Amino acid sequence: MPDPVHILVVDDEQAVREVLSEGLNDSGYRCDTARDGAEALGKVRANGFELVVSDIDMPEMDGIRLVQEIKKIRPDIEVIMVTGVLDVETAIQSMRLGASDYLTKPFNLAEVRITVERALEKQRLIRENREYQRNLEARVEERTRELSLSYRTTLEALATALDTRDSETMGHSLRVAAYTVEIARRMAVVEPELTDIYRGALLHDVGKIGIPDAILRKPGKLTPEEWIEMRRHPEIGYRILQGINFLEGARQIVLSHQERYDGTGYPRALKGKAIPLGARIFSVVDTLDAMTSDRCYRKALDYKDAREEILKYRGTQFDPDVVDVFLTISREEWQSIQQHVLQGIASRGAGS
Repeated sequence: MPDPVHILVVDDEQAVREVLSEGLNDSGYRCDTARDGAEALGKVRANGFELVVSDIDMPEMDGIRLVQEIKKIRPDIEVIMVTGVLDVETAIQSMRLGASDYLTKPFNLAEVRITVERALEKQRLIRENREYQRNLEARVEERTRELSLSYRTTLEALATALDTRDSETMGHSLRVAAYTVEIARRMAVVEPELTDIYRGALLHDVGKIGIPDAILRKPGKLTPEEWIEMRRHPEIGYRILQGINFLEGARQIVLSHQERYDGTGYPRALKGKAIPLGARIFSVVDTLDAMTSDRCYRKALDYKDAREEILKYRGTQFDPDVVDVFLTISREEWQSIQQHVLQGIASRGAGS
């Protein structure tokens, strides 16, 4: 059986305190009393009252001041004001300050019980609504996490499939996405932009779906005509992702990942900060991954060589700010990210 509702009755007249408290006790409530606002406030601070029934006209601290102070320290407590017929305007003012209702003297106990029940019902509904909102927010948050994980799993599977079509090294897109996020974090990028950058880096080559295999997998050097066709893949990727709302932030990275800081890239010859940050970061890590991965025509270069190459083109091909952050990340940290990606690929393969 739940504990009875705890009510504080506040009035400078002892007779009124006794009538109210006895009547409410008889109705199943548990009552305490205070003779003025100052005493009442002390008891409110010390006890968990659900409801305060207070006179307005009292010495030391009147009811108006009391309701203001109660709402500062215990905003969930309901307050019913008791006033004379001539002070109804004052009682209404108290409601503007947070009181839930008022009673006028002389009153009968039936009226008091109805008013108390109404105030407690309002309190119950507020609490239930607040709890419902908390539960709803928790469910929405959980569903959002599930959707985000589902999106990520699907996109990573797509990126892995794209890599098998064009790249000699397993996990290229997953690695450059992870590398890109690492630098972005160190450049104080936060959500949701961080996720957009990850997705953009992951799907950077999605446009190569539209490039014929004869060009994409050609072992030798491309002809000028074939090179023109190959250079279309950022725009093709941009169009492929059009209309997919959760990838809208990633589209600009897909479109811009072949731009160069000095404006000599493609497809729009963007220059400097006009290139989206995610694409500027990607440009650096893509070079790192390409140079430190085995290719059919050469073995992987050492991290030190890749670092020197990136530093060499700081300010021309690469954003100087991005390069500076890149240089703060040690070889061991890059290797740790690479190993984490490889473990993820292995675990997905084992689970398939």
